[in-house]
Amino acid sequence: MKSIRIFLVAVSLGIFASAGTRAGVGPSEAICSLLAQQEAAWNRGEIDGFMAGYARSPETTFVSGDVVTHGWKTVRDRYAKKYDSREKMGRLTFSGLTITPLCADAAIVLGNWRLERKQDQPQGKFTLLLRKLPEGWRIVMDHTS
Repeated sequence: MKSIRIFLVAVSLGIFASAGTRAGVGPSEAICSLLAQQEAAWNRGEIDGFMAGYARSPETTFVSGDVVTHGWKTVRDRYAKKYDSREKMGRLTFSGLTITPLCADAAIVLGNWRLERKQDQPQGKFTLLLRKLPEGWRIVMDHTS
């Protein structure tokens, strides 16, 4: 009986480890790629390219400080207003990423962000909840400080 349980646990872990993969790309690799695409779009000055990493949904949520913003378009408009010039956007880098798969179609990412600008270098932490949607992995909740 014990060997059957061990076998079932091993099979379950194998199924979980392969869940969310496509053409040999696992969840962590796909999520890292998505975040790299966001970084690149930001550094080209493309808010819409950056926002392609978020789920295009009214449920998409962004939290920063005491402000909670709901909806992809509202989040996009907030970014566009706050970062309305290349100088304000600066150069974005993500670092210290820790990706934790929760199940086949959900993962949490903890990381650091930093903007390099002429006048300052703001930085902070973020926690992202991503879901695997038909279009790929997308951010559904972003808490940035």
